[in-house]
Amino acid sequence: MLSSSTASSLRLHQPTRPHRRRPPSPPASHQFRPPASAAASRRHLPSVRTRRGGGGTIRAIDAAQPFDYESRAAGLLEERQRLKIAIVGFGNFGQFLARTFARQGHTLLAHSRSDYSAAAASLGASYFQDPHDLCECHPDVVLLATSILSAEAVLRTLPLHRLRRNTLFVDVLSVKEFPKNLLLTSLPEDFDVICTHPMFGPESARDGWDGLPFVFDRVRVGDSPARRARADVFLNIFEREGCRMVEMPCADHDAHAAETQFLTHTVGRMLATLDLQPTPIDTKGYETLLRLVDNTCSDSFDLYNGLFMYNKNSTELLNRLESAMDSVKKRLFDGLHEVLRKQLFEGKASPPTNKNAGDVQRKPLLLEGKASPAPPTPNNTAVHLK
Repeated sequence: MLSSSTASSLRLHQPTRPHRRRPPSPPASHQFRPPASAAASRRHLPSVRTRRGGGGTIRAIDAAQPFDYESRAAGLLEERQRLKIAIVGFGNFGQFLARTFARQGHTLLAHSRSDYSAAAASLGASYFQDPHDLCECHPDVVLLATSILSAEAVLRTLPLHRLRRNTLFVDVLSVKEFPKNLLLTSLPEDFDVICTHPMFGPESARDGWDGLPFVFDRVRVGDSPARRARADVFLNIFEREGCRMVEMPCADHDAHAAETQFLTHTVGRMLATLDLQPTPIDTKGYETLLRLVDNTCSDSFDLYNGLFMYNKNSTELLNRLESAMDSVKKRLFDGLHEVLRKQLFEGKASPPTNKNAGDVQRKPLLLEGKASPAPPTPNNTAVHLK
């Protein structure tokens, strides 16, 4: 057995292992760089870990890549900006909105009394004939896009108990006080409500929504950050398209809409009854009237009827419109009567003045191509005055 001193000397005389130098790192142009284009690419790239041992370098594939957490956070944020929207009433206007919703990446569900399954499939939306199946999908937003006249009946058919208890309801009807009161009285108190009115449609927005007014009223939105964020995400759909966002109480909207929308539809439908046609000498103003007829009559009469029945300001506006027409007619006939007076009492025609002398329904002799009568004598003055 060796003594401790001998063992120590043996250790001192053991040959030392030569120092191994690390191989030089490859130039920067040959080093692996993960692409920064998409988070999905990073998740599928092999990760690298360096281990030394034996005669060289071994690279493992279980190390995390740079910016992995950042890419996942970006993907999660993008996912939160997408909503599951159930469109109830998938007619012309519902499909018009759905095209933009789909282009922005939102998940679409559709339900209507008529069968629009083919139209929904073309837009990438899931169509449900049964409202129970629709509500069991638990949409984030239920968008009421029915006609004004059928809104209440359709809302009654929805099984609200199958929805999440804080679901956001949004209407896009052309009147606002009526759907506001309907939703507040029909929905549970935990449901959020936003009343909106895109002041455009498929015809007026055929070239995009940029600059077009979008009116909204946050009637009831919960205090939690998630519910406020959901409301903001929905409204951001229209803001991203360049709409002019107008936040306005429902009562103020209806007062303005009676003049801007109901009056426009009334004039357009009145002109439609005249069966106006293009002519070889159309003026710009006349072409504008023809376009007005096309834009207003392309909407259903139910829409126009709803604007009248469910906006308390519409009746007053019709009375004002009728009074304005009578006022214009009176001014015209007053001028006509003035011409007749000049012919009868002075034997000549002169331009009408601003004097009001009552309505005259007969044509002046001047317009019939007859000569003016001689000045009246005292014997026939009474006859003319009768």
